[in-house]
Amino acid sequence: MNILIFGASGATGHELVKQSLAKGHAVTAFVRNPEKLAIKHQSLKSVQGDVKDYPSVEAAVKGQDAVLSALGVSRPLKSDPVVIDGVRNIVKAMEQNNVRRLIYLSFIGVTESRKDAGFMLKHIISRIVRNEIADHEEKEKLVRASALEWTIVRPPKLTNGNAVGVYRSGEEIKAHSLLPTMSRADVADFMLRQLTEKAFIHKSPRIMY
Repeated sequence: MNILIFGASGATGHELVKQSLAKGHAVTAFVRNPEKLAIKHQSLKSVQGDVKDYPSVEAAVKGQDAVLSALGVSRPLKSDPVVIDGVRNIVKAMEQNNVRRLIYLSFIGVTESRKDAGFMLKHIISRIVRNEIADHEEKEKLVRASALEWTIVRPPKLTNGNAVGVYRSGEEIKAHSLLPTMSRADVADFMLRQLTEKAFIHKSPRIMY
C-alpha cells in the first residue's frame, strides 16, 4: 500500500514510518527537515515541505492509498494555527485527488472523551494543555466535516516505551488509572491496523492499556 505520513520526523511519526516499512508498505514521509528523519530504506521517500503550503501538500497526496497524520504543535502548550491550516490542506488535497482513507492522531483529553480519561487528565493536565486540546478539537471538526473515510485516534499521554502489543480500543472505554499512558509504538501499531480494518471508519476510538 502507498501511504503518506505527515509529522513523520516526530516521535510518533518515526514509529509510524518504521512499522509501515516493516509491514511492506511504500512510505512517503512529509517533513520540514529531512535530516530529522534518521531512517533509510528503499521503500521510503522523504518529501520536504510545509503543511501550510497547499501545493506541496497536494503534490505529496497524489497517488497515495492512505494518509496518516501525526502532526504535533511546534511549541508545547501553545496553540499552533499553522497545523490547523495544515489539516485543512490535507483534507482538501485528499478530497480533490480522491484519496479517501485518513487516520488522524488526536488526544483523549478532547472534550468529548475527557470524562473517561482518568482523574489527572480530566482535572489537571487538561488545564495545562488546554491550548493544544482546543487545537485538536478544531482539527477534528475539519476531519469530521470531510467526505473522507476518516478515523480519529484518541490515545492518552504518550511515552517512548516499548510496544506491549495488547491494548483496549473503542469509543466508550475508560481509563483504569489516574494517569493513563501508552507507548507511541503501540499507538502506531493501532493506527496502521486501521489501514485494513473497517470497524472504526467515521469513528473516534480511544486506545488504552
